[in-house]
Amino acid sequence: MRRAKLPMFLTALTAVIAGVTTVLAPNAAAAAGTGENCTTDAKLVPSCGVLWGGAAGGFTSKPRDLEHRNWEKLSGRTATIFHTYHKGDEAFPTKAEIAMTNDAAKPRVLLLNWKIAYGSNWAKVAKGEQNKRIDAFADRIKAYGKNVFLVLNHEPENDVVARKGSGWEAKDFAAMYRHTIKRLRAQGAGNVVNVMAYMGNEKWMAQSWWKDLYPGDDVVDWIGLDSYVSVEKGYYHFGTFGDLLDRRPKGGGLGFYEWATTKHAGKPIMIAEWGGYHRIGRATDKSAVYNSVLPQLVKRPAIKAIVHFDTKNDDQGNRDISIDSTKASLAAFRRLAADPIFNVKLR
Repeated sequence: MRRAKLPMFLTALTAVIAGVTTVLAPNAAAAAGTGENCTTDAKLVPSCGVLWGGAAGGFTSKPRDLEHRNWEKLSGRTATIFHTYHKGDEAFPTKAEIAMTNDAAKPRVLLLNWKIAYGSNWAKVAKGEQNKRIDAFADRIKAYGKNVFLVLNHEPENDVVARKGSGWEAKDFAAMYRHTIKRLRAQGAGNVVNVMAYMGNEKWMAQSWWKDLYPGDDVVDWIGLDSYVSVEKGYYHFGTFGDLLDRRPKGGGLGFYEWATTKHAGKPIMIAEWGGYHRIGRATDKSAVYNSVLPQLVKRPAIKAIVHFDTKNDDQGNRDISIDSTKASLAAFRRLAADPIFNVKLR
């Protein structure tokens, strides 16, 4: 989760009225065909329903596995996707991460975020500079044996240096991504399911280079989105769950969900980070955001997984994205988490 480089005060987006979403919500499970028969395939795509996940303890030094378990207790449901973050030569999956996926009573799958170009750049990775790093990960993940989600350099828009020869151009990201995935496949790491995770911010989507980030359908398994909404009316990106899916490039163009389903039809979509936020010290009810999720999932069948990012302080230290900042917020989130649409079994 990273803040987009935009002014914080903008005109508010239109919010969905909480009462309306509450009426619609009960139909969600039936429309999605959920139940105990929902299972994942070889690419971790559920046959019905939606995978439920979490990333807890963000921007703290607390152990992610402990924070994940605590968040599960707080939310009332096992977060099937366990989202963690790594960079460079860090040896992962870690023992703690592996242990989390060995809990038979609470089946989980890893979502591993990896900044592979740490200490280097995208262009150099694409040219093979970090092949030893890639091969070491391939050996570890093959030994692990279970399917995992892998995100390479999530939210790349914020890292682009649109200057020829910088090594961080959008085309360099695409080349890095292609090289890494193809090398992992060549090394026999068939249990890696990769996710191309965007910020989906209207500023970045309007850049001429944005389209150059996509590495190709042949090396992308899932399309991911990391996006958030404010619950403070009049504050930056005020809205509900549908708003974070439909942000359009400045100047016009397709919203993110429409872009993904039109330009890359058939690719499952993961909301790899999401949440509602308010400024610290300005606790505001988040129920409208949480109540709006189920109706949107019914309308957006390409979304096959959602992963909440939970933190009391974001990377700039002034936004609260936790589910329990108010009692009403927590109650609404627990109702969301309890819905049978998330009853998906890992195969």
